[in-house]
Amino acid sequence: MTSTAHRPLADPYRDTTVIDARAPRTNQTVVALVTIAALLTGWWWLAALMGLQLVIGLTLGRRYCLPCVLYFEVIQPRFGEGPLEDSRPPRFANIVGACFLVGAGVLFVLGAGVVGWVLVGVVAALASLAAATGFCTGCWMYRLVNGECEVCDLPNVPRAIADADAA
Repeated sequence: MTSTAHRPLADPYRDTTVIDARAPRTNQTVVALVTIAALLTGWWWLAALMGLQLVIGLTLGRRYCLPCVLYFEVIQPRFGEGPLEDSRPPRFANIVGACFLVGAGVLFVLGAGVVGWVLVGVVAALASLAAATGFCTGCWMYRLVNGECEVCDLPNVPRAIADADAA
């Protein structure tokens, strides 16, 4: 049974304008591990599958994103909800990662494996950086173009969620 302290303020599958700040870190860790495994083994299809998983999560929602499900169903219930943040920067970072990894898969199929490995290496390096330090390059790029946004300023965020997070 989940205690009141561990009950999330935001429903991870319905309140999609915000995200628990630790969920993207879990996703970045999974992306880093899978892409590093692809680099070490030479299994280019593993990186392409990670790219397809990102595409599925982006198009069908968090319920179909395996790292998201791992976080929201296994990790978050045990440790509680972290601070809420704007979900747009991590979503943008996922879009960039998906483009790189799917693009790499296409390049491998077309015989341009060297360029494909460079793309996989970029994703592995940036996902590892984000997982280890919390600095997300894709999120930084999003904020550089669109500016900062605080949870309480987000559209369509229930006031109770924004007020509770600000407290």
